[in-house]
Amino acid sequence: MAVNVYSTSITQETMSRHDIIAWVNDIVCLNYIKVEQLSSGAAYCQFMDMLFPGCISLKKVKFQAKLEHEYIHNFKLLQASFKRMNVDKVIPVEKLVKGRFQDNLDFIQWFKKFFDANYDGKEYDPMEARQGQDALPPPDPGEQIFNLPKKPHHANSPTAGAARSSPIAKPGSTSSRPSSAKKAVPCPSVKSDKDLETQVSHLNEQVHSLKIALEGVEKERDFYFGKLREIELLCQEHGQEGDDLLQRLMDILYSSEEQESHTEQHEGEEEQEHGQEEAEQQEEY
Repeated sequence: MAVNVYSTSITQETMSRHDIIAWVNDIVCLNYIKVEQLSSGAAYCQFMDMLFPGCISLKKVKFQAKLEHEYIHNFKLLQASFKRMNVDKVIPVEKLVKGRFQDNLDFIQWFKKFFDANYDGKEYDPMEARQGQDALPPPDPGEQIFNLPKKPHHANSPTAGAARSSPIAKPGSTSSRPSSAKKAVPCPSVKSDKDLETQVSHLNEQVHSLKIALEGVEKERDFYFGKLREIELLCQEHGQEGDDLLQRLMDILYSSEEQESHTEQHEGEEEQEHGQEEAEQQEEY
């Protein structure tokens, strides 16, 4: 079982952001450059595998996580490993996955103290433990999702108009040209620029609509995640009373995607067998 540690402003020895990131990269062979990148949860999962072999399956960890729901998946695995090792630290998942500096710095400072209290000095090869999984650092928080295309240089600018109105004459050619050629030069480029402006404007409207829709989905996700978090805390508070219902709720909260798919497949097979039995009974009658 794990040795629990507690951090306060008096007892905690803090490290600088550069020192803590250097320590993380050195221990588990990662290439993080910012504390905020710890919000993916992958590094903590490998730390737990190093401290307590077998408490977590690194095959399920998303080391290349780039989206918030993938971060939450990793922290669910971390929570399950905490439960197995009787670690009573509450993980502020909803804060950590947002990628804010102070929240992630506070948690890694606590985890460093937890690591020092539980590490027994045994050798550990983090790259071999990942079994070939690439451990790419997550993107920097705050990186823009949508890169809007730059507006093209408009054809009505003074320089563009001057360039079209004064074509360069070739050697040996006369200064006079047919009137049809003079009219045919500027028209195609002007029409093309207008079409591009209309297309860019339409794409910008689509991007704006997608941003609004994304904000609505994130609010709804955070709402239901908060409800599940409250249920989880209640189950943890009363989990030692031996209530079967609480145990079943905890199993559902900590179940992985593979376990859920296996359960659904098992239920589907039972329903199919039940349907076959009913069909056989009807044939007998």
